[in-house]
Amino acid sequence: MQTQNPLLDEIAKLTTAAMGMAQAAGDEAKAAFRSQTDRLVAEMDLVRREDHDALKAEVAALRAEIEALRAAKPAAKAPPKAAPKGAKSAEPK
Repeated sequence: MQTQNPLLDEIAKLTTAAMGMAQAAGDEAKAAFRSQTDRLVAEMDLVRREDHDALKAEVAALRAEIEALRAAKPAAKAPPKAAPKGAKSAEPK
């Protein structure tokens, strides 16, 4: 058998309203925190993980291409000999 108690009904209504307000306040706090965090990240000029990984892969590909070009290049020429001291340079002054 269930009894109708107005005091318990009021407590239930207040509890439900308080829970709704607490949830709304939590959502608002979460939104404010996210906004502040996004602002801070924007000020720090950070790079996204996807951009970093893409650039890292591109650099690795370029390094491999450079190594392939170096391997295909004939042996490096000997550096030009330095002119002896006191010799005149052919370059105009």
